[in-house]
Amino acid sequence: MAIFEGAGVALITPFHEDGSVNYEKLEELVEEQIAGGIDAIIACGTTAEAATLDHEEHNAVIRFVCERVTGRVPVIAGTGSNCTQTAVELSLEAKKSGADGLLLVSPYYNKATQKGLIAHFTAVADAVDLPILLYNIQSRTGVNIEPATIVHLCRNVKNIVGVKEASGSISQIATIMSMADGCVDLYSGNDDQIVPILSLGGKGVISVLANVAPRQTHEMCQAYFDGDVKKSAAMQLEAIPLISALFCEVNPIPVKAALNLMGKEAGPLRLPLTEMEPEHQERLKRELKAYGLLA
Repeated sequence: MAIFEGAGVALITPFHEDGSVNYEKLEELVEEQIAGGIDAIIACGTTAEAATLDHEEHNAVIRFVCERVTGRVPVIAGTGSNCTQTAVELSLEAKKSGADGLLLVSPYYNKATQKGLIAHFTAVADAVDLPILLYNIQSRTGVNIEPATIVHLCRNVKNIVGVKEASGSISQIATIMSMADGCVDLYSGNDDQIVPILSLGGKGVISVLANVAPRQTHEMCQAYFDGDVKKSAAMQLEAIPLISALFCEVNPIPVKAALNLMGKEAGPLRLPLTEMEPEHQERLKRELKAYGLLA
């Protein structure tokens, strides 16, 4: 059984003006997501600025989200690292905190061969008895987890169950699913490809868009599952201008700006991320209004 089906939000981490984690706002965001019908919450992923959280903060944010969610939806913890031992330690801590699953990005910067990727992910999976989603995002990591590697891991490692595919290549994703024979739980890692990936047998999306539009992202998936492909596709196309604006600068710069524009007080970014350029912010504001999220 899949960890979740539908829309999982790649939740941002709100900060105070001094850069510390704003747990009061984090709790509000969690409650708003659940009220909006979100199907899962992903804590400490890319969108959460996990790269700028120290290990203590990383573990504390995951623990806090698990405690506040109280089992109402699955919580998936981002615990990937380019050091296998660090990924193991973060994953063990996430399990202790009550996470329902793990999201493991492929090692970045030092990278790895496909053989190295298999060894890395297998080592983490052997150490932590939780379902694991691989995270393939070559644009950030510099390495592609090839279809054969994804299928091999899902077929041969019992708790590696699927992949968040953010390669952007529908051809690659189709190849994965053609080889998988049902052993890969596929999630879109790109908000502009939710419906195309569902059409190839995807289980849902791990979404940036859902930070500002949880109900719509959930409904887009649910309509597809209910057989109303036409409605689902129309919702996908309607969201494209906003999705484009949410990625006109490096994620999560725009989505944090969007939440602040919506009065959610998500706070500042941590360096090296900087505030959104004024002309991009104007574009974002226009698209939030057009989508009905801003008056």
